[in-house]
Amino acid sequence: RTQVAGRCLGDIVQKLGDQVLPEIIPVLRDSLYRGDEHTRQGVCVGLSEVISCSSKEQIIKFLDIIVKVVQDALCDDNDLVRKMASSCFQSLHQVVGARTLDEVVPALLVGMESTNETAKARALKGMTGILSVRSHELLPYIIPRLLKAPLTISHADALGSISAATSDTIYIHFNTIIPTLIAEVASVSKVDDNNEEKEREEATRRCSRAVCHNVDTAGVNLLISEVASKCTSDKESVRKEACWFLQIVIEERATRADFYEQVPIIIRELLQRLNDSSQDVLKSTNLALNALSKFVPAEELVAHIGFIRNLIASMVSDARYRKGGVGDGEFLLPGLNQPKGLEPLLPIYQRGILYGDSTVRETSAAGLGELIKITSNKYLAGPFLIKLTGPLLRIVGDRNPSAVKIAIVQTLGLILTKGGPALRAFVPQFQTTFVKALSDPSRMVRIEAIKALALLMPLSTRVDPLIKELVASSLGKSSNVSVETAGLVAIQTATLEALAVVLRHGGKKVKLPESIPSSLEAGKELVVHEDDGIRESAAKVIGYACELLGANEANEVIQEFVVDKMPTLSSSSSEVKHGIACICRRVLTTSIGEEIDSKIYDSISSIIQILMKDDKSMVREAAFVAIGAVLGCSDDAKSSLSRLEKSIAKGMDSKEEIEVQKAVAKGLCITATKQPGLFRTQEGLFLTNNALKLAMSGAQRVQFSYNDFLWLALDVGNGESGLDEYLNLAHFDQAKTMKAIYSKVLVKIKSVDD
Repeated sequence: RTQVAGRCLGDIVQKLGDQVLPEIIPVLRDSLYRGDEHTRQGVCVGLSEVISCSSKEQIIKFLDIIVKVVQDALCDDNDLVRKMASSCFQSLHQVVGARTLDEVVPALLVGMESTNETAKARALKGMTGILSVRSHELLPYIIPRLLKAPLTISHADALGSISAATSDTIYIHFNTIIPTLIAEVASVSKVDDNNEEKEREEATRRCSRAVCHNVDTAGVNLLISEVASKCTSDKESVRKEACWFLQIVIEERATRADFYEQVPIIIRELLQRLNDSSQDVLKSTNLALNALSKFVPAEELVAHIGFIRNLIASMVSDARYRKGGVGDGEFLLPGLNQPKGLEPLLPIYQRGILYGDSTVRETSAAGLGELIKITSNKYLAGPFLIKLTGPLLRIVGDRNPSAVKIAIVQTLGLILTKGGPALRAFVPQFQTTFVKALSDPSRMVRIEAIKALALLMPLSTRVDPLIKELVASSLGKSSNVSVETAGLVAIQTATLEALAVVLRHGGKKVKLPESIPSSLEAGKELVVHEDDGIRESAAKVIGYACELLGANEANEVIQEFVVDKMPTLSSSSSEVKHGIACICRRVLTTSIGEEIDSKIYDSISSIIQILMKDDKSMVREAAFVAIGAVLGCSDDAKSSLSRLEKSIAKGMDSKEEIEVQKAVAKGLCITATKQPGLFRTQEGLFLTNNALKLAMSGAQRVQFSYNDFLWLALDVGNGESGLDEYLNLAHFDQAKTMKAIYSKVLVKIKSVDD
């Protein structure tokens, strides 16, 4: 009925015009101020129809009255009245044009600045009503006035309310709104003990949340782009608040989930802030990342796991190698080294590990390991490590490709390194996992399992069952041996290597008297195996078993497997000769080597010198490594070196096979380790100069081997004193060459593997 009555009124005005308008307009005005809400709604409907049916000239005559009526209706307490008044304003604007804005808006702006809260609220309602219909024209006019610095509480509240009415247009002005809001929050958040400023900060934050909540989906991209541009500001407070702004974007848009396409931008900006120098920025970043992992499903975030890993790797690389960086030293990412610093990222990696395809699992496991490396033990302790460990142990036994298993075992090894005693409860699961991996078809998986077992030994308290299982597997008698998948030789080799590692790192924890002897017997049985890899690994087991059993057992083993073979050495097979050389090297390299009987030692020296001239390169390789151990255990190393240097130098001849040349370097490394300073004496000068020649002109693999030897020989890790000792003895040409390789190569070597 209201609509019909309004149309009738409009029809009358259209037909009678100037005759009835002087009568109708005052009636409508009076009804607006005296009537109830239904009457006021009717007034707006009627006035809208009157305006639509009148000419511009007719309206201008009564413009002052009409503007006042429309303005008051726009500020009405009733929502429906305000909505109809907005339509009325729209009709007036269509007839009169921009003059409508000029007549109404200034008065509303003045009202918004009023100290009277009721008047201010009414003016804001009126402004919101106008903006709902004419935002394109009005926003460019009103936004600069509202954003005038410093942002007042009333302006902040007004902007928040206006954003709700202009959700589909306000984002056009984000290039001025967002920087202003961030700058204002950044400026007031630094002020302490000022209640007025605190209230202004709260109002600005309310406004920021309202803008983020109200903006239309089409404006989310612009919103995030503007915020992201402030994350790299040179001002600490701006970076902090930009991260907070990303947090509220995530929180306020969570139910609509319309920002997922911009998640990579959010991830990029937040992860880059993890290396920020400010603790405040780091805390703000952590809160934003927490919001991301809480409000965005893990299955959505895991799609970006490769991107996350690459970002962190790039950031760490930049931190290491930029000017003033730590280089290859320890680097801890500041954002992860704070309370719960790693927690926001953990659900993403866990999801990838547990439910991703093989590529995602590999990336997640390897990426998690990389995060652990750059997080200190302090922030990995306790229940957090258990969260990391559980998913990895759960899926490592699944049918995963070798690359996934490698990544998982490596990361488990890192967790063991960082976790220590906190992981003691997991030792049985770790042990089962690593032992099972020894029979994996992939060689790299087996190698990583051996390394991981070495890390597990400090935590393990029940070594005897493990040794028993490894001995059985090495002899091919274990039920765990998967011959059809990996091959018996590969499994035996890996198991022997693992047994050697267990004896070396956990042998002193053995409680049963038969554990070490059974290991020794397994080594003895397999040191004559036809496969050279098994022989080398068996010799390792023999060496560490002898070290644990003492000098008497070591002498007996050498007597049985080395000295007693001397009469028939010339007719022995190359496999036997290779085994002899391997045993000599491994026993003499351990601490028990210095306690070997002098007669047996002399026999070893003679036999190894014979084997150094053998026709088979495999035997010569093992012998040249073993002669280094022989020299290392000598009571008079200088005289022994003078006696043996020419024989050793033959293995360094450029005509010799590359693997033999490398074996000589390996043997010299053993000597340099056991006899520090020997190669910085007059007696050692000859071999040091030969090594220098090969380090400069040999094949690349040979160069690397002799670089390692020179690093040990000159004790580069402890400064330049070793170089100075050499330079005092060497001739000019060698001294010049050594200086060059020292400065270009040797000082860059961090350490040499055992």
